[in-house]
Amino acid sequence: MNVLLIEDEEKIIDFVVEGFDAAGFVTHVESDGFRGLNTALIKSFDAIVLDVNMPLMDGFQVLAEIRKKGIHTPLIMLTARAELADRLRSFELGADDYMPKPFFIEELIIRLKACVARKMGNVEKLVQHSGLLLDRFTRLATWKGRSMALTQREFVLLECLMLSPGQIFSRQKILQNVWKVDFDPGTNVVDVCIQRIRKKLTEADSESLNTFPIETIRGVGYRIKNT
Repeated sequence: MNVLLIEDEEKIIDFVVEGFDAAGFVTHVESDGFRGLNTALIKSFDAIVLDVNMPLMDGFQVLAEIRKKGIHTPLIMLTARAELADRLRSFELGADDYMPKPFFIEELIIRLKACVARKMGNVEKLVQHSGLLLDRFTRLATWKGRSMALTQREFVLLECLMLSPGQIFSRQKILQNVWKVDFDPGTNVVDVCIQRIRKKLTEADSESLNTFPIETIRGVGYRIKNT
């Protein structure tokens, strides 16, 4: 993915570029709103990440001009300001998503991929299996009428299992897919995350918990029941 990052804070730039590199993205950086706008107008990108507080032109001005020129590239706003008015203004001007600082780079990457997929129309919004429903755009999971928002890690883990029903994922494989680590950190982080998902969606109700489709394979890992 080819991404334009318009951001003036060097620490944020280094943090985002490093994460994008690890995800296989190619990143072009502009550190002021005026240059960012010009680059967005003359070059083609798969996605744009735009900070609000920028020198020369702020992010709202840049966004307004990009959309006014008929450029509909998926765009995520970044800002230290999390007021509702700022979020609403971003969406009214045509932003596809909005992330307050500080943020997790993994979540930004997932949201970028989701924005691009929506624009391309090549991803299913919902994943369903064994009565469990996962909304890939809102990160809401629903089980027996109970809907709960998942954290980024919980979402990626559950999506990983649901996309391959019946397949057993070892804890090491889950660590690779969800935490991007190729070694055993010596913790029970995978088990804790699974427990949180189960607790959120069953409210510790015994009947709901007994039929919940995430199955523990003793000594191996986890899978979604293939029923």
